[in-house]
Amino acid sequence: MISDNPVLQSQVYIIFYLDRACTQTWGIFTERRDRHMTIEEMKRVKDQRGYSIAMLASYSGVPQGTLTKIFNGSTQNPRPSTLAAIERVLTADESIAKGKSAVYQEQGSPEVYSCNAEQFKLCESGAAYSVKEVPYYEDGKDNHTIEEYFALPDEVRKELIDGRFYDMEPPTFVHQGIAGEIHASLLMQIRARKGSCRVFISPIGVQLDCDNRTVVEPDVIIVCKRDKILKRVYYGAPDFVLEVLSPSTKKKDMSLKLQKYVTAGVREYVMIDPIRRVLIAYQIENDMNYIMQPLEGSYGLAIYNGEITIDLDSLNEVIDELETDQEEP
Repeated sequence: MISDNPVLQSQVYIIFYLDRACTQTWGIFTERRDRHMTIEEMKRVKDQRGYSIAMLASYSGVPQGTLTKIFNGSTQNPRPSTLAAIERVLTADESIAKGKSAVYQEQGSPEVYSCNAEQFKLCESGAAYSVKEVPYYEDGKDNHTIEEYFALPDEVRKELIDGRFYDMEPPTFVHQGIAGEIHASLLMQIRARKGSCRVFISPIGVQLDCDNRTVVEPDVIIVCKRDKILKRVYYGAPDFVLEVLSPSTKKKDMSLKLQKYVTAGVREYVMIDPIRRVLIAYQIENDMNYIMQPLEGSYGLAIYNGEITIDLDSLNEVIDELETDQEEP
């Protein structure tokens, strides 16, 4: 699509889509940029599109604090790479990019994903702006063990995956609100059915591969094998896993942990993206059925044949209630 906006200069992007069969298609659109946007123009377009600071940070990769300072005038001379990343998002064709594509990236280095290979990935690329993220692991070593995991100080949260430590940021109120809402609802529904399965909320360790090299901490799990519940961990693959995505863990949750859950034997894996307000589900035991839907209506858990549900409208209400652009003092 060619834009008539004189602010736009030439750029070509590829849009990747995933359908329910987990197949990949793509489309191309072009943008023309003769000059760069001013800060005021960026603020106007941001407001017109209804982007919060948190949403724009997720789309562009620019930290929320940096965006806040740019838009309130505290930062007088932002770096050109920062402005370019913001502009790239604000000048993109919203009808294509927002909520419909799992990935968009510049033409020339398209990533190829196979949904029939051993690795199952949602096609999610890096952000437009290269920033220093919370490190996945602190020292690059891959020989850490479960003994070291249990020896971590109480105030330190990490996951151990294939011998590597991955840092976990403190969760936001939106993150915990969503996890808590889902946990409470699933708990009540399972109890009402007098079911034998149990639902747990993070922090709870899962010794996923039954070895001493991997312990993950999903946000919500459902387990149906009581003999696998040990004193400090669940030993093996839960029947159901849910993760609430955050900017610092999204890549790990959507690629590395997805692969681990599939390989370990998790029956169903659901992700909630509170920024894009979508649910992403892999019904692994149902021929890897892939579902992506907005946070509207409800989602029926495949392991219960749809009879136990997640109320997606209530999750939207949680986000509306708890989402804020206010930074810590």
